[in-house]
Amino acid sequence: MTDNIIKLTAAQIAEKIASGELTAVEVTEAHLARIDAVDEKVHAFLHVDREGALAQARAVDEKRARGEKLGPLAGVPLALKDIFTTEGVPTTVGSKILEGWIPPYDATVTKRLKAADVVILGKTNMDEFAMGSSTENSAYGPTGNPWDLTKIPGGSGGGSSAALAAFQTPLAIGTDTGGSIRQPAAVTGTVGVKPTYGAVSRFGMVAFSSSLDQGGPCARTVLDAALLHEVIAGHDPMDSTSIDAPVPPVVEAARNGSVAGMRVGVVKQFRGEGYQAGVIQRFDESVELLKELGAEIVELDCPSFDLGLSAYYLIAPSECSSNLARFDGLRYGLRIGDDGSRSAEEVTSLTREAGFGPEVKRRIMLGTYALSSGYYDAYYGSAQKVRTLITRDFEKAFEQVDVIVSPTTPTTAFAIGERVDDPMAMYLADLCTIPTNLAGNAAMSLPCGLAPEDNLPVGLQIIAPAMQDDRLYKVGAAVEAAFVEKWGHPLLEEAPSL
Repeated sequence: MTDNIIKLTAAQIAEKIASGELTAVEVTEAHLARIDAVDEKVHAFLHVDREGALAQARAVDEKRARGEKLGPLAGVPLALKDIFTTEGVPTTVGSKILEGWIPPYDATVTKRLKAADVVILGKTNMDEFAMGSSTENSAYGPTGNPWDLTKIPGGSGGGSSAALAAFQTPLAIGTDTGGSIRQPAAVTGTVGVKPTYGAVSRFGMVAFSSSLDQGGPCARTVLDAALLHEVIAGHDPMDSTSIDAPVPPVVEAARNGSVAGMRVGVVKQFRGEGYQAGVIQRFDESVELLKELGAEIVELDCPSFDLGLSAYYLIAPSECSSNLARFDGLRYGLRIGDDGSRSAEEVTSLTREAGFGPEVKRRIMLGTYALSSGYYDAYYGSAQKVRTLITRDFEKAFEQVDVIVSPTTPTTAFAIGERVDDPMAMYLADLCTIPTNLAGNAAMSLPCGLAPEDNLPVGLQIIAPAMQDDRLYKVGAAVEAAFVEKWGHPLLEEAPSL
């Protein structure tokens, strides 16, 4: 019975709960049992809120018993990236500096999930402060990729993607600063969406790089991602960057997928040296599939995209050096050396030394240097100019096409430890995803098969203009349906056993 439940999609679970075929408690217990069975190997979760999840599930069953109308995801379990505050439940952001901190309030995303009667199973592992592409930068140890536990599950949201691929949950939430939803989705054979910047509230989401960070849905199917997107998106007066506009009709688009008559762009900068042969092979097959489905393929030249990685690794660290200044050991979280003999400055220094990991320290130092007197214009200012050029390249491209497609990431999942001593090699994992964050557009990664050389998942990235998120789901649903018809679902039918 448990195996049958955990293999259902979120849409199927919600339907069965609404009809009375399953109870929310049965569904929650099945997923908690799965977590108990496999998470020692996977390490997707940092905290499992067993009592809280079962209480939420019982509340859904009571609502149904009273004849109240249930929402489209009522009773469906979800794993929440440990970057969103959750009242009464630990939030660590994968860092020792917040170990044991219990937030007194919910993030807006958390509130909206609870209001929709989604059952939050717990908090997932992540690279510390969302800085990384492999989840190896977590202060609490790495997460394994369920396809091969010696491989990384992507980052920074590897816990959320691994939980989906391990059937520990049908839904998850991630955040995407330079690809941290899409890259983990690609390497685990799942679906991940970075909504338009400002479409999902950042209130209560611990900040890394404020002009780039964006929360979004993670799932195993395009429709499930759309249902979750609709729950968490929408204007929030608590977030000054929140867009005050209606949520695009993403669920309708996912239910009516089609690319007939659409112009689909292929950017020449998103291939070449450093791309794995199997990734390019599966991407080229996806482009041919789009042609078969009635799309017109348009070749695009976006020269500024080659500068995206360099610009990102000046802008993001600069903003992180500002945002992380609040972690001083005085107000909340870890405090080291406060024995009455040291000054506030000494306590702050000792706390940061003990509380921040190597990658976080690296980015703080890089960002502080880039913002320092005499270097601001040369580094941070120049990077912002490149950001403008990338945005203009996207604007020109979207005058010619409806969406852009590319590989999500240049390679399949690499081995844990393989790039840990080579930050540049690690950063290259986000080569295809970063330009979208710099421009604020919407993007999705969905599975497009397995690379022949290693039998690991490959992701197809779809990019749409800002506030045209429904195009992602329209194209994604069409591609997903065609893939399932031709080759079967790469995760639901071929996922390795744990």
